[in-house]
Parts: sequence; structure tokens; C-alpha cells
Amino acid sequence: MEYIREQIFDIDTPEAFEQTALTVFRHQANSCEVYKSFLHHLNVDSTSVISIDQIPFLPIAFFKSHDVISSRAAAEIVFSSSGTTGQLTSRHLVTDLHIYEESFNRAFKLFYGGPENTCILALLPSYQEREGSSLIYMVDALIAQSQHPESGYFLHDNPGLYGTLLELKAQGQRTILIGVTYALLDFIEEYTLDFPELIIMETGGMKGKRKEMVREELHELLTAGFGVPAIHSEYGMTELLSQGYSYGNGIFNCPPWMKIILRDTNDPLSLLKNRQTGGINVIDLANINSCSFIATQDLGKIHSDDSFEVLGRFDNADIRGCNLLVQ
Repeated sequence: MEYIREQIFDIDTPEAFEQTALTVFRHQANSCEVYKSFLHHLNVDSTSVISIDQIPFLPIAFFKSHDVISSRAAAEIVFSSSGTTGQLTSRHLVTDLHIYEESFNRAFKLFYGGPENTCILALLPSYQEREGSSLIYMVDALIAQSQHPESGYFLHDNPGLYGTLLELKAQGQRTILIGVTYALLDFIEEYTLDFPELIIMETGGMKGKRKEMVREELHELLTAGFGVPAIHSEYGMTELLSQGYSYGNGIFNCPPWMKIILRDTNDPLSLLKNRQTGGINVIDLANINSCSFIATQDLGKIHSDDSFEVLGRFDNADIRGCNLLVQ
């Protein structure tokens, strides 16, 4: 499988993406027992699939009930999602951490340049206070690579974060603050900055701490509070090994080995060809040892340049079609 891994991170054309995606699909259709069973219940013969438009997407809820894995190797780490008491959480068994590391390092460099000489600050209390966060794993690595003495986490220390940001602004230091939404809002209720060079990257989610807000209102508050022209965002999840990034206005782009496709909200097996709103399906080729074709619970919209927006989530807890395997 090493040659496929090399192909994944060398993708530079739509044709190369399609060819590699089909290769990964055939591998996972044979090697991932959950996905193989899913395809069998759909009466899909993997050998007859000749374009990515024909590939079925596995509902993301299977990560809560099954081990979704396409490798015989033991898991090096198990990433898990957050959840309220009594709620099932997703588990992502990662058999090769080098692939995840290569994916997030390449993507971060593509969108933001290398982390070296950048001060990377993190305000991620809800992630930091639990085990198994893939986001914390990524941020840990970026902080270490930044080699800046002020890089690090601020756990319930808004005064310390404020002081650090003032110092970094005075130094003219390139700085990225990665924060969970509710913690960023908590910060600007106590402090106000005017730091237009600062990159604020919100990772989304109120984690039950605050009432959910529409993006426009949220970003308006954050831009005013931090004194920045735009709010950046990261689009990732426990079940993926790749992330999309937004430089502002909620418009995301993917690295070359990741693609967003929309599905009909009333017929999860039908893909949308035009620019309508639909359910977000993700192709994440870095997820070669799990499943690269995932139907998420997000609603989205794709633009003509393949950038996308996340408009919300399905009201129902589980995507229609999940009961094909869950008994």
C-alpha cells in the first residue's frame, strides 16, 4: 500500500484525484469489513464502479458502532469524539500515525506556510480536558514545530493569554490563535484587542457551553473583539485524517487529497450535480487505512471553484440509511 500512500500526497490534477480515489475505493471495498458489508447491503459490485460519482459513502454514525478499519495492523492510537453523558462517541482507529502527521503538516503548510517562526497559541479547553482528541494531537505537533518560546496552551487563563497577545503584538510576531468557539467568546467578554495581524482560527462548536449562533453573528463578534479583519476556521472531525481551512466568511477549501461532494438530503445515495444545498460527503484519501468515503451529518453548499460552506447539521441524530448494518 506504500505506493498508494505516495500517490495520495502527489495529487495535482482532478484526473489524478479520481484515479487515486478509485484505487483507494477498491482497496477499502475488499479490506474494510464494515464498508464491504455496507456495499453488499446496497448490492454494489465494487468492480463495476468506474467513477467517483458511483462510490457509495459510509454514514459517519458507523464510527460509533463499529471499528471502521482497512488495515490488519494494530491501532497506534484511537481518536474519539466528545459527547455528553450516555451518548455514544465516535472512535477512529489509526494504524499509521505518520499518514495523519503528513496530512496535517502538508495541509497546514499549504494554507499557512510552515509553523516555524510562528507563535501558535491554543485555547481549546473542551478538547484538552479529555483523552483522544485528534485536534489536540495536531496542535501539539504544530506547537512543537513552531519552536517559539511563547507557543502553547492557555487553559482557563484568559489574563495570561491577553498579556501574551499584547506582547506578541508589540514584537510584531506572526501569531495564530486556535480556539474552540465558546472559549473565544468567553475571552472577548473579558478583554478587547486591536491586533489586525493576528490569525484567529475557530474550530467550531459551543460544546454545550453556549447557545449556538449563526456564523455571521459569531464572526462579527469575534472580529470586533480581537480587532482582526476576518475569522479563519478549520473543518475537520474525529473520523477524518484531513482538514479544510477557511480564510474568512465561512468559505472553506480542501487540500488536493480531500474533496467535498453533496448528496440529496432526501435520498442519501443520490449526489447533487448542481450547486444546491445538500448533505456533505467527504472523500479523504489520507484515511486509506479506515474509510475514505464518509457521509457526514453536515449540510453544505459548494461553489463553482470547489470551495464550500457548512450551513448547519441534520436535525435527526443518525443519517438515513445507517440501519443497513446497525441492528
